[in-house]
Amino acid sequence: MSTRLTLALEYFHPWPNAAGFYVAREQGWYRDAGIELEIRTVDPGIGDTLEHIVTGRADLGVFPTNRLLVRRELGQDLRAVAAINQRGLETVRTLQSSGIRSLADLEGRRIALNPTPRGVAIVRELVARAGGDPDRVELVDAGARELTADDLAAGHADATFGSYWSWDILLSERADRPERVWRVDDELGIRYHSYLLGGALDRLDAGLVAAFVDATRRGFERAGQQRDEAAEVFAAVTPYFPDDVIRRSIELVAPTWFDGGQWGGIRSAAMGEYADWLASHGILARPDEWTRALAPGAVRVDEEAAA
Repeated sequence: MSTRLTLALEYFHPWPNAAGFYVAREQGWYRDAGIELEIRTVDPGIGDTLEHIVTGRADLGVFPTNRLLVRRELGQDLRAVAAINQRGLETVRTLQSSGIRSLADLEGRRIALNPTPRGVAIVRELVARAGGDPDRVELVDAGARELTADDLAAGHADATFGSYWSWDILLSERADRPERVWRVDDELGIRYHSYLLGGALDRLDAGLVAAFVDATRRGFERAGQQRDEAAEVFAAVTPYFPDDVIRRSIELVAPTWFDGGQWGGIRSAAMGEYADWLASHGILARPDEWTRALAPGAVRVDEEAAA
């Protein structure tokens, strides 16, 4: 007899960062573990992935590290069990025709973003690190929408923050319209986990969660090794995206799933440095709380041993 689990993804639609889940399901590895897995997106009218978990609409989910830590400080008993990505995925993106050659050149220009405390803090720090004055940057509220290169060409903003180098950029880039792209974690110098996997784990049987994580690991490993196969499986889930974009996205994002060839490892350095950075910008009050945001059976990287 199978146990039904619902996994909520991190975005408005599935994108290739989730390919490992679909491959594991296609291979029957969840079924073999006694799990009937439903993979779903979230209803933004209700909230993000973690809100769906807190309210019992999903059992497990994929979510940004910072959102987990913020909710932990609110007293919500949520924990991560594995890392999906070993680095950040966001960019600052502009057209070469904008004349913006460095992040300092954002002075006096308009950058579109979802003006969350974290988003604003990142943009300000990136400009300051590059030698610019963040007070002279005009922030354009784009809400949850990621501006495309077409939007930039139409003059809606001079640059945009947030587009993923492994997905959003691929959807509107053109060879005859060159862009400049800065990867945010390169500029900040912090290799944070863009997304984690977890949930309200006290509600679930620990053995079931361990079986789910093991099947998921196998799915991501196969997706990383058999990328054409993974693209084919994923294309059946999102037939509204071009096949070549899906393939290119998997090629780009797959390396972020692994650290030293291991999938899922949560790195202490990544968590600690990122939590400290969030605290330095007033987004967290207790950065050390990250150590209690990991499940007892979480996939961990023994960085001291690796060193």
